Amino acid sequence: MEGRYRWIVFLPSTMNEEVPVLNRYYGVFESGKIKVRGIEAARRDAPPLIGKAQRDMIKVLAKASNSEMFVKKIPEAIEVLRGHVERLRRRDVDVRDLIITKQLSMHPDRYAHDVFQTIAANQLMKEGMEISAGQTVRYLITDAENRRPNKRVKAVELINAETQFDVKKYLDLLMLAGVNVLSPFGYTEERLKDYIVYEAKQSELEPLLITT
Repeated sequence: MEGRYRWIVFLPSTMNEEVPVLNRYYGVFESGKIKVRGIEAARRDAPPLIGKAQRDMIKVLAKASNSEMFVKKIPEAIEVLRGHVERLRRRDVDVRDLIITKQLSMHPDRYAHDVFQTIAANQLMKEGMEISAGQTVRYLITDAENRRPNKRVKAVELINAETQFDVKKYLDLLMLAGVNVLSPFGYTEERLKDYIVYEAKQSELEPLLITT
């Protein structure tokens, strides 16, 4: 047996928000050790900043010993997320903490769409590097909505001092990470963004759903 949980939160399926699943959760053992599965904090492909923000939120919630205390800790966890958002908006982050890692399921030439990892892979091939299916590609999102695919991301190997990152896109990833922690309690991306980015009133952020 792995241990006894003080509490555990099962998160909804990515396919159906109404259905919690067993492979997406976070919880705290009676020893105080945190366990996460299926979310950004546990995924190797997520930017380090996103995983850290999520872990920092869960560390705050981990101080709760029951469901009532958990709910009272949610505003504090959201303030932790706000701190990461503010640093990102000031560009006060290390570019290395924004790097995304993806594995190519096939050779870049076989992809039908310009997904980020194939754009980065094509940049590397243009520089003379050999790229094959199954290879890992790392990149920074530079301008996610740019009409020119090559401007949307930059492979890590090609980043220089002049390379800028897409603040808006990484803010969206931070908001999604927050939602992935708090969605069972009625928090949506819109609610978190209204409060953190657009500074809505704290009273508008009360939990809509409390489960025990």
